[in-house]
Amino acid sequence: MAKHAKNVLFILLGTAMMSFGLVYFNMAHNLADGGVTGITLLLFFLFSINPAISNLVINIPLFFIGWKMLGRTTFIYTLIGTLSLSVFLDLFQRIPSVFELYGDLMLAALFAGAIVGAGLGLVFRFGGTTGGADIIAKLCLRYFGWSIGRTFFVFDSCVIIVSLLYLELHEAMYTLVYVFIAAKVIDFIQQGAYSAKAAFVISERMPEISDAILREMGRGATTLQGKGTFTGADKEILYCVVARNEIIRFRNTVHKIDPSAFLTINDVQDVHGEGFTLDDQKKPLQDER
Repeated sequence: MAKHAKNVLFILLGTAMMSFGLVYFNMAHNLADGGVTGITLLLFFLFSINPAISNLVINIPLFFIGWKMLGRTTFIYTLIGTLSLSVFLDLFQRIPSVFELYGDLMLAALFAGAIVGAGLGLVFRFGGTTGGADIIAKLCLRYFGWSIGRTFFVFDSCVIIVSLLYLELHEAMYTLVYVFIAAKVIDFIQQGAYSAKAAFVISERMPEISDAILREMGRGATTLQGKGTFTGADKEILYCVVARNEIIRFRNTVHKIDPSAFLTINDVQDVHGEGFTLDDQKKPLQDER
């Protein structure tokens, strides 16, 4: 019960942020959007139809797809997300804007992308959608492995092309900036809070290096077996995941023992396990959803 309450709370926060960005930056500065939201803005700018109403009307048939393909819980979260989005859209339209950007469309696009993207990212991260293309994006993630940001960029671009019916060329260009920023923020929120760095180390002094990493940094590591293609000699490869703020210290620790060690460092996302989401007693550092 507490889990569902937490998810609903963050879905509501996400739709509130999304509505805030759409009303005060997109609608106020004639910026389009993609998916169903883009269609609601298209109807607003062309026919003055309230997006709070058109959002519900367009999403009704898509609810049935969501019920059949996403399951009961996600469907309920989608209903909550869609209904709350319309409520917040209507609410923020009744509250005068305090943001005066003096016609600066770049600022409007950047703030809209950051706020709407963060809002949608929260909705997705806590198991919900806001209907429309959100349902299609989640299905593409589940069945094709496409990132949600990538799917949105494709759908958004198609709707924006149609939106050229009312957009000036420079407004369309700033809209693309908004869409790009929103897609990146969505993926950033989706990828998780536990982003880190993964390092591979090849050295002749592997035992000393692994011991130093454990002793000085408190990080465990895994030794893999490999073979050099040039010499044919067997090699030990050390694999270790560290927090981003530890990578300089890790590199210095390795090179202090073996300045000639071969070292590669890569980004990793959504890290789970001891030292990141679990303590040394294998207990969660924070509540898991």
